[in-house]
Amino acid sequence: MNAAIRRVFVICVLLFVVLIAFTSRWTIFEASALRHNPLNRRGLILQERIARGEILADDGTVLAASRRNGEGFYERYYPFGSLFAVPVGYSFTDLGQTGIEAYRNSQLNGEGQLTLQRLLDEIQGKEPEGDNVVTTLDFEVQKVAAEMLAGYHGAVVAIEPSTGAVLAMVSSPSFNPNQLRTTAGYEALLRSGGGSELVNRATEFGYAPGSTFKTVTATAAFSEGLFTPNSLLSGANGIPIDGVPLHNDNNESFGEITLTKAFALSVDTVWAQVAERVGAVDLEKYMRRFGFYKKPQIDLPASELSASGEYEGENLVPVTSPTIDVGRTGIGQDKLRVTPLQMAEVAAAVANHGTLMVPHLTAKIVNQEGETVETIKPRVEAQVMRPAVAAEITEMMEAVVREGTGVPAQIPGVAVAGKTGTAETQFGSALNDVWFIAFAPARNPKVAVAVTVEKVPGYGATYAAPVAKRVIETALGSGHGGEG
Repeated sequence: MNAAIRRVFVICVLLFVVLIAFTSRWTIFEASALRHNPLNRRGLILQERIARGEILADDGTVLAASRRNGEGFYERYYPFGSLFAVPVGYSFTDLGQTGIEAYRNSQLNGEGQLTLQRLLDEIQGKEPEGDNVVTTLDFEVQKVAAEMLAGYHGAVVAIEPSTGAVLAMVSSPSFNPNQLRTTAGYEALLRSGGGSELVNRATEFGYAPGSTFKTVTATAAFSEGLFTPNSLLSGANGIPIDGVPLHNDNNESFGEITLTKAFALSVDTVWAQVAERVGAVDLEKYMRRFGFYKKPQIDLPASELSASGEYEGENLVPVTSPTIDVGRTGIGQDKLRVTPLQMAEVAAAVANHGTLMVPHLTAKIVNQEGETVETIKPRVEAQVMRPAVAAEITEMMEAVVREGTGVPAQIPGVAVAGKTGTAETQFGSALNDVWFIAFAPARNPKVAVAVTVEKVPGYGATYAAPVAKRVIETALGSGHGGEG
């Protein structure tokens, strides 16, 4: 073999190696990334000829299915219209995908596993089928949450504290995904509401949390040994916080008051002093333990999730920033923006004796033969606080509902632990974003809830607490717990 032939041989070998490397990259090593690339339309086109798997509620109710259209292609159908639109999402060739439809696309299209049977089916020309996704969503809890929010802008998230399973996720107003099947339907939706219905208010952008955030402040204060629930502080009106007088609701003034009573009555000047004593470093430390300053680990597309924390414009800033007023942060004011999902996680962590579980919407993946392909097991995200601290905060949250601002959330025979929150949206007006976070039964929690209602002329106790009450009652009645 002369030198010229050797060179040609070496070049051919190198080209072959490069070819193998690049084909392996896309078909093996980076196949998953390619499938989930939003610019890749293959998965959407595939669903036109694949019997895409169903998405089901935890009781087996079908929430999303595929059916043939007049041209013989498959298209997605959502039997309950807007009821499950936010968590389930939609999947259409022209518009794209959102929600569980997007996150579990590979399993729904049957790409999650490559089996011998599937290869044989393809060789024999059998029609491919996707796997079914069984969710953790409770049909009745979701239905009640949506009914209670009807006519308002806001969101509800209900979580099982011990597992992180999401029982309900509602954003109001919502949209009917069946309307988006055509371009005309999508354009009509944009004309009617500017597309705001497509926003998942439970997981995106966020709101000022108001006094519900005092739960986080209390966690830091008790965990660091700076205070106890019986510690006394002045509740006087107009106490300077960061050099500026802070006023209690209705300018009410209190004398020496325990932290438990100040929590139940939501006395801002007391908890702002607690936050100043905790300091920016430790307050942020516990915020991060709760999951602030990062997107939640829930099984939804990252583009539909927002991190909770202090914001300047569209940028997260640390609590230690010189522009942050830690005292007002500690009572849920300043520049805080939080999502209902994040505040549901706060309530769930307290309920679960200080352990925060990873929230999840998927229970299991089941193939068309009824075999479970994958089970989503509960996972611990963080140990936020000691069980003893969680017990102290639980007692304070019980006092809120028993004799404080959360009395409208009382349920006969069930001990409810909760916290109200009210955040002013406009100076000089009575419109507020209001909150209520809660869990029950207080000593054996089965459900944790976060409710926010936008721009209403009142307080969390009036607008949000009754919603939480009905959601909790429904969850407990659906087999997620009992009296306690």
